[in-house]
Amino acid sequence: MADFAFDIKDQALAEEGLRQIEWAERDMPVLRGIRARFAAERPLEHMRIAACLHVTSETANLMHTLRVGGAEVALCASNPLSTQDAVAAALVTEFGVAVHAICGEDDDTYYRHINAVADLRPHITMDDGADVIGVIHATRRELIDGVIAGTEETTTGVLRLRAMEADGVLGFPVIAVNEAQTKHLFDNRYGTGQSTVDGIIRATNVLLAGRMVVVAGYGWCGRGIAERARGMGAHVTVLEVDPLRALQAVMDGFRVSTMAEAAPHGDVFCTATGDKDVIRGEHFDVMKDGAIVANAGHFNVEIDVPALRERAVGVSAPRPSIEQFTLADGRSICLLAAGRLVNLSAAEGHPASVMDMSFANQALSVEYAVRHAEELENRVYVVPPAIDDEIARLKLAAMNIAIDVLSDEQRRYLSSWTEGT
Repeated sequence: MADFAFDIKDQALAEEGLRQIEWAERDMPVLRGIRARFAAERPLEHMRIAACLHVTSETANLMHTLRVGGAEVALCASNPLSTQDAVAAALVTEFGVAVHAICGEDDDTYYRHINAVADLRPHITMDDGADVIGVIHATRRELIDGVIAGTEETTTGVLRLRAMEADGVLGFPVIAVNEAQTKHLFDNRYGTGQSTVDGIIRATNVLLAGRMVVVAGYGWCGRGIAERARGMGAHVTVLEVDPLRALQAVMDGFRVSTMAEAAPHGDVFCTATGDKDVIRGEHFDVMKDGAIVANAGHFNVEIDVPALRERAVGVSAPRPSIEQFTLADGRSICLLAAGRLVNLSAAEGHPASVMDMSFANQALSVEYAVRHAEELENRVYVVPPAIDDEIARLKLAAMNIAIDVLSDEQRRYLSSWTEGT
């Protein structure tokens, strides 16, 4: 029995969880290399880390790396439906991580678990959605002075943190891991793109070819979803509020319209905006019979689920991740994963090879924060470019890909203004 507090579904699942963790590790060579160095150098010795992330096999490999680096770690889920219970059990039993996460936990349990990891009195917070930071700033302010820094994994969390910085209420420095190029260019685009389409297909088993797929938002996540849906033969319409992103979508070959225009024609709708009430009651009122609605944004506010429930005269569950709402006029609308992150709630999230780079950024950003704690101010920082470059270099090396190197003369030319045509 572990000598620390934890709250998971079943410790007996640990053997199964360990197999899942080891399978993911095969595709995480960058993080493995960092772990080997951490084992030798122990850069996180005596650090306490409170993490609120999706409890998956990929996350487990990050937690293992932090523990090998010397840290004491407590982990809770950043989404009530994304926890892989077997992985949680293995983290407790095999890796000494104090996990507080159960798949399907209710809101009260979710926040109790966040407070449980805050009880560690962390030196470092590690968030995917800024929930630990939010709780510490709202109700656990006695912990702020003990925090050296935090890291943030996702776009939604960075938006919240920048708002806190702008309001002058951010109590400690935070490194926006999401802003690293080796994170958002790959995790958000390729990871979210593939895993969201995977989640929709696993939940429904529908054929996307020939259907109209409506993607709300054309940030890195939205464009990844749009590209992958088009690759499977779907007719993709993009919705945007930013004129530059809308123009990019047009130039990338997608139809761009408003939600009001798309609502009566779409077969599958997927939100990826980070904002609330993107799909609302007036849109449900005109959707096709059998329309499928899903969310790939971090929080479950992008779809106005209460408005859908108010309109329903009946609700059924034809498949595990589907709620089918029957409306008064006989139409039905299918909501996936209760409006939560469909790629993690109905599937397994991003592939390990993508999370390898994202979690390498997390590990190295924590190390950077510990080493530079005295220099950091209470604001949101981007990942230092040297870390970004090193992760890209390590990833290429792991893939056995070589790139050219500038000669001294080429470097001089690029840094000079005296030589021209």
